Amino acid sequence: MSLRHILIALGDPLVELQVAPNGLEVDVRDVVIMDPDDPPDVAAGDLALLIGARGRAALPLIRAAGRAKAAAVAVKESSPALEQAATDAGVALLEVRPEVRWGHLESLAKGVLTTTTDDGEVLGDLFALAQTIATLTGGIVSIEDTASRVLAYSRSSDEVDELRRLSILGRQGPEPYLKMLREWGVYNLLRSSEEVVRIDERPELGIRRRIAVGIHAGRQPLGAIWVQEGDQPLTQQAERALLGAARVTAPHLIHQRNQPASRFRENLLAALLTGRMDAATVAGQIGADPRKPAAVVVFALRGGEGDRSEHELRRAEMTGLISVHAAAYRRSALVSESGGRTYVLLPDLAPNAQLLNLTKEIVTTARRHLHTAVQAAVGSTVSTLDEAQISRQEAERVLDAMARDLDDEVATLADVRSQVLVSEILALLQDNPRIRDPRIDALDPELAKSLLAYLDALGDVRAAADRLHVHPNTLRYRLKRIDLDLDDPLVRLVAQLQLRMR
Repeated sequence: MSLRHILIALGDPLVELQVAPNGLEVDVRDVVIMDPDDPPDVAAGDLALLIGARGRAALPLIRAAGRAKAAAVAVKESSPALEQAATDAGVALLEVRPEVRWGHLESLAKGVLTTTTDDGEVLGDLFALAQTIATLTGGIVSIEDTASRVLAYSRSSDEVDELRRLSILGRQGPEPYLKMLREWGVYNLLRSSEEVVRIDERPELGIRRRIAVGIHAGRQPLGAIWVQEGDQPLTQQAERALLGAARVTAPHLIHQRNQPASRFRENLLAALLTGRMDAATVAGQIGADPRKPAAVVVFALRGGEGDRSEHELRRAEMTGLISVHAAAYRRSALVSESGGRTYVLLPDLAPNAQLLNLTKEIVTTARRHLHTAVQAAVGSTVSTLDEAQISRQEAERVLDAMARDLDDEVATLADVRSQVLVSEILALLQDNPRIRDPRIDALDPELAKSLLAYLDALGDVRAAADRLHVHPNTLRYRLKRIDLDLDDPLVRLVAQLQLRMR
């Protein structure tokens, strides 16, 4: 993961970048401790925490980290001398806020890093998920374990209260407030149910309004998600989004306890859609009924130009956002990324399930918060789970056509069947020059545009001329220059298809 990603996740509450001689796209592979009393034990790509080394005592450690090709070092007190040493050593220098505990910083920084499974697949970090939950709820998010330790949190420009500030720094909140939460049974409720808990603000303690939900694996509590209200009220769908978020977060926390289980649900979907696993097995793993209808929806992020890492971050945020919506809609929903697209399996559907509204809601939310275009194709609802591949293939056909020449944000094959079929024919023409008429390929742009307008107008010269903003005689003159028998309907058909390809 890049240093930029880690800095975005941790943000101002904990660290501040001082120098980055190699830029922010350097890879960070691990977080390690460097103690001045011990021999340096740091490797390429490490983020080294310089504990107990301040001032000039940190200089040899910074130089050692540079020689080992570390990505960055973190100190409690920066200085011009340390910044120059880091620049000379070719290693980034981070300054840690004085009140931050080293152990808490190490835990959070390791939490940001993605974890790669034995088969090379990657589980996204909790910080990206916290940011997604903040987007959907309109609040300020913290994800905690069962011991109330903060595992991840969202970035925020809103005012945070004392409880959140202390929690992020790894310190305990105001005891009167915590005692009140215990007396109200808030912690017991979070551990024992999926119910969203509402907590009123306490101005006298500097505590703002909150909602919270427990994270569970079956009956086992894993932690909780807390959402503090900021300068603006929480969104109308905040509680529904929080319920879905808790279900999505559970596999992440399970992963921390049991690393081999990482990406299990994502792997299930990939295996089902590629035919490597049968529907009954997948259904048994996710608690779905394989005999009930199901559908696949496929999403794609458009506008991938520019910084690649930024695009990847946006795609990760989009996938997190989709996961929250899908889990809120169906507990057994599966979400997986493949080939730059995000696939969603929705099992246990009613025979007449209407998925367009859900998909449009996801696309609208993603576009608004990611500030980029998102397209989605809804596969048809198939009668049983073992037909999910049919729904997936249909959705992929629609999304392929949307990527080529359709501006729709959300579509089904029934909506755009003709456009999809023509788009697939045009793609075939594009890939096979031998089945094209070379005379049409040779037309200059002006003649090609004029001929297509004429064909689209079904031979109505005046209508085509109006569309081109030229005199009808001008269009007639252009058509006479084209060496094609336009009275032949087959010639017209080939020409129209080939010109649309151009």
